[in-house]
Amino acid sequence: MQAELPQVRKRPVSLSKRLAQWGEVVGALAIIFFVMFPLVWMLLGAFKNQIDIYSTKLLFQPTLDNFKAIFANPVLLGSNIWVSTLVSFLTVAITIPLGAAAAYVLSRHRFKGRNTLFLLILITQFVPAVVVAIPFFNLFRAAGLIDTPIALIIVYLSFTLPYAIWLLRGFFDALPVEVEEASYIDGCNEFQTLRYVTVPLVLPGILVAAVFSFISAWNEFFFALILTRSDSLTLPVAILGISGPRGPMWEQLSAAGMIVMVPILVMSFFIRKYFVEGITVGAVK
Repeated sequence: MQAELPQVRKRPVSLSKRLAQWGEVVGALAIIFFVMFPLVWMLLGAFKNQIDIYSTKLLFQPTLDNFKAIFANPVLLGSNIWVSTLVSFLTVAITIPLGAAAAYVLSRHRFKGRNTLFLLILITQFVPAVVVAIPFFNLFRAAGLIDTPIALIIVYLSFTLPYAIWLLRGFFDALPVEVEEASYIDGCNEFQTLRYVTVPLVLPGILVAAVFSFISAWNEFFFALILTRSDSLTLPVAILGISGPRGPMWEQLSAAGMIVMVPILVMSFFIRKYFVEGITVGAVK
């Protein structure tokens, strides 16, 4: 007869450990609630009428009148959406090539003052926006660029470019040099190696930098408020003027807020895999 194996007795979970586990669950649910509640409440408000918007009931007759109203007189957000889209995409279109090229040079080429230059680029990220607002305004007023998309693009590049350079340099540093050396052996020049080997391998970082640059330009409010007046009002600034005889039109503000969020949610959905990879891989050399 075979000897019976002794049964392993499971240790009971202590009360303190169980309470700690429940505390983690409750804490996570509380964080999710406080993050999601304003978004859900704004979503509900976008489909409420003028009466229901001041009530806390969750069951109501939904309406699309708020979305129709913000595209009609006197709001007319259509032109503001076009300005925000134009400025955001042009900012990304300029940031990514210049940022990738600068990050590649700082990562792969050795020259005097390289680290000092990189440090100066990072220092610009710590300068408060209010400090440079007046110099920017005076500069653009002298150049006749007030209330133009060009002024906004130049200002947005001042903080999207340093971020893209910092992020993409981490990706280039994490990429082994031997991969590029192998392409040189196969007969590729530096440009061909950069195009066919290096860029595809750092594509997650490029996508992350592009998304963050787009979000920064799309959501920016402070400089847009100072540098634009009527012709080049961006969507965040135009929303500020949605009001009527009874004060802020909360139902229309909620609808406009949903329009601001839609591009960000759509982009985040399609690049979510690259987004996670970009944050985790590019952060470590």
